[in-house]
This record gives sequence, C-alpha cells and structure tokens, in this order.
Amino acid sequence: MKRQRHWNAKYNANTRVPENTTQVIFNHLQSLDETRFKYRYLQDEVFSKFLSKDTDSPLVRRNRAIMKWLGSELNNESTNDRLFNTHSDFNILSRVCWSSFVAKCQEIVISIIGETVPLEALIGSFSGGASTSRKRTESYPASKFLGKADVTSSALHWFSLVQDELVLWKVFSDDLVLNEVKGNVLFTVPKKTTIDRCACKEPDINMFLQKGVGNYFRNSLRRKGIDLNDQSRNQRLALIGSSDGSLATIDLASASDSICSSLVELLLPPLWFGLLDDLRSKITIIDGEEHVNEMFSSMGNGFTFELESLLFYSICRTVAYFRGISGVISVYGDDIIVPTSLASDLIWVLSYLGFEVNPSKTFYVGSFRESCGHHYFRGANVTPFYIRKPVERLTDVINVANKIRQWSDEGTSILDPSLEPLWLYLRSLVPNEFWGGHDCNVDTSLVTYHEPRKCLVPVSRSIDINGASSYLHWFSCVDYRVEQSTISTSKLQQSLDRYRVRRSQHTVIGRSSIFLSEIML
Repeated sequence: MKRQRHWNAKYNANTRVPENTTQVIFNHLQSLDETRFKYRYLQDEVFSKFLSKDTDSPLVRRNRAIMKWLGSELNNESTNDRLFNTHSDFNILSRVCWSSFVAKCQEIVISIIGETVPLEALIGSFSGGASTSRKRTESYPASKFLGKADVTSSALHWFSLVQDELVLWKVFSDDLVLNEVKGNVLFTVPKKTTIDRCACKEPDINMFLQKGVGNYFRNSLRRKGIDLNDQSRNQRLALIGSSDGSLATIDLASASDSICSSLVELLLPPLWFGLLDDLRSKITIIDGEEHVNEMFSSMGNGFTFELESLLFYSICRTVAYFRGISGVISVYGDDIIVPTSLASDLIWVLSYLGFEVNPSKTFYVGSFRESCGHHYFRGANVTPFYIRKPVERLTDVINVANKIRQWSDEGTSILDPSLEPLWLYLRSLVPNEFWGGHDCNVDTSLVTYHEPRKCLVPVSRSIDINGASSYLHWFSCVDYRVEQSTISTSKLQQSLDRYRVRRSQHTVIGRSSIFLSEIML
C-alpha cells in the first residue's frame, strides 16, 4: 500500500531547482569551443526567445509589438493607394505589364478555388482559442455553440444561411444570444526577448465562418499539391536547397499583417472577395480605441493562413510563368520555396505588392536554408533548440536535457561528448525514478538508456459543458468532414499545474542512443 501511494503522489509543477541552473546552462553553451557551424548557430539562437524578469518588461515588449503592427498599417495604406493607382501598362516585370500579371494571378486563383462560393465553404468550426466574448481558459470549442456569441453586422446574414443548413443549431437557437460588435480585439503573445507578436481575438460567429473558408481553401490547395497540414515537404525541399543550391527559401516579415485589402480584391473572384470582406473584422480595438484596418485580415482570423498561402502560391506561379522557369514551387503560409533562379524577380514583385522580405530568414545564395522550423547547412540539419524561460522546475530541467539529447544526436546514436558534462549536470537534478524516458519531446521523464520506471502525468480537472453544445460541436464537425484535429480540440479538461507520479508502461528494447559514461554506471 505504501508503494502504491508513492506512485500516486502529487508533485507540484513549481518544485524549485537550484537558482543558478539557467546560468549554468548558458555558460556551458556559450563556452563551447567549436568551429562547426551547428554549434556556432546554436550559440547564437538558443536564448534568442528567452523571457524572464531580467529581460525587457512585458509592457515594453507589448508596446513595441503594437507600434510594429501600426507601422505595418501605414505601409498597407501606401500599398492600397499604389495598387489602386497602378496603370494597366505598368511593367511589373520586364516586358510584363500589370494587367497581364494580375490576369494570370486571377486565372491561377480561380483554378484552385473556383469563381463561385459553395455552401460548404461557410461550414466551419470553433477552435479552443480566445474570442472577443471568451477568455482562452473559457474557450472550449463546444461551449461556443450556445450562450453569448459575438458577431459583426456584415457576417449576420451569412450566419443565417449556416443555421438553415445546420438544422440542429437552429433548433437550439433560443439558447444562443448574439451580440453585435464592431470588430476584433488586438492582443500580444511572447515572440522574442525584445518584442511580442500581435494577434487579434475574433468575434465568435465570424471565427466559425472564417474557419469554414479556411478549411475550403486548405482542401482546394491540397488538390494542387500544397498540403497545409504537412510541413515536411517544405522541410525536405529546404534540405535539398542547402545541398545543391537549386532552391531558395523565402520568408516574409509580418506577412499576415501585410496582406492589404486592394491585393485581395485584385486577385480573388468578386463573389469570394465579397464573402471574405463580410466575414473579416474591418475594425480592430486596440486598448479601447477603434482602428480602421488597411490590412485585410490579421493573425487570429480563421482564414488568414490559408488566404496568404493561396495568394503567395498564385504569385509565385505567375512570376515563374512569365519568366519561363520550371521547377518546384511550395508554400506554407509565408514560408516560400522556389527555384533559386526565380528568387530575385519574386522578391521584387512581392515588395511591390506590399510585402517585406525578412533578410535574416531568406536564403538564395550560400549553403544555408530554412523553412517551417527546420534549418539546414550543406545538407545537414542544424536546427537549434530554444530555451524560452528560466529553468526553475523539475519539468524545465527534463525538457532542456531532452532537447540537448535530441539536438546533439546526428544519426550516429552516440551523443556528442562536448555536451556530456552539461547533460550529466541536468541529470543529477532529476530523481532517478524519472529516468528511462523514450520521447525527447516531453518533459515528464528523462530520456536515458535505463529501463523506464516512472513518469510525471499532468493533473487536470473536468469542466462541465452543456450537453447540447457538445452535440452541436460533434454534429457540425462530423456532418461536414471538418479536419479531425478540430474535433479533438474540444477538451473538457483544465490543467492544474501539478503532476502525478505513475509507473511507465513503455519498455525499451535495444536502446543505443547513450553517453559513454552512462554505460559505466
């Protein structure tokens, strides 16, 4: 009985480790005397997203992010004016007039999504993110089907079409209280040590409809070979580009905040533009103040990612067509991969359309390429890991130690000796009952060669959700074949920031990824 109680003991997730742990990690990583690119790159990147009480305050980072967002809006205003006044005879490329360029882009867009809007494009889903009416901790997808729901006036008539189609939702309409709002609400999330990232909380009903459009665009792009559910294609292509220089990787700064209204109106069929224009938030509330948007949609909108992917793919294809360049073109949001010979012309066109290339993440010369979170140099994976906050808890220690193991294993199954002292130090902070993990991507057990014994399991509590709301969520997702991942986001559990000890069920057979010193224990 004592043993059973020990296995079920609760560990506070905030259990402290030595205060200097973060400094020890920093000192060791920065003291590595390595000439290999992978190590130098790790030293530059590992703490680039670190946030603590000693970095810039949350208010400073937030204000910087908002100023950057408003700066993008000034650029969008200029771009809207420029595109509106561009003459049809203007040479966007050598011997390519503006009217021909736009017509080709429109042709490609139509070949992907068609000219008319099918009803299925309105059937969306709710995510677990915050909305204008609900905080993130209250934003379980199922709960948004009934109760208070915000909506903009321009989206109301589209919602009535959805209710007519989803009959069960109409049956429960008396339990749905619509609240008309002017637009979305800006907030920020941590991004880097010096600046946050801006996003917007959308009205509930707008988000449901936006995600319907997003799902439709996503499925349409997949039929053209652009799978927005899979980043591996871009990652493989980046590897090829770093090996032979044939492919360029292009990344745009604040891409979603730089899609101006004029560009969307130019390239999308009128019926599609009318729908998206009604579903977007034309006004953003920033600290209580109303801002009329020059951008078409921001991060947080349910179709922004898919829309930017559609636009960038069409633009890339158009530039390639007029330049007579064949080869691979792949996009994942603003992660763009094209033949290297196309890069210069494409960058010029994108800049004219209002987009700024991120020079620190765009590569078409040399042997380095980066796309979708993977970084390559001369055909080798040099993707760094990031330490984003002080290492203060047991789970933080396990997380960093597992990242070190995963990063330093280059396919040889023998971990790099230069990081061995640091890993051994971190291991000494972890009770040996939590050794023997098998997954480097978790923070509940330390990955070692040992047989697994116990692991930490997050403790959560159940949240009561109206049964009708849960059924409506299931019905809308299943009936219209919404992505399975959106159904699984309807979690009815809330983390309590505590962990329970449990015997591990995983058995390791033939593990060989070890430190030499581990063998000698």
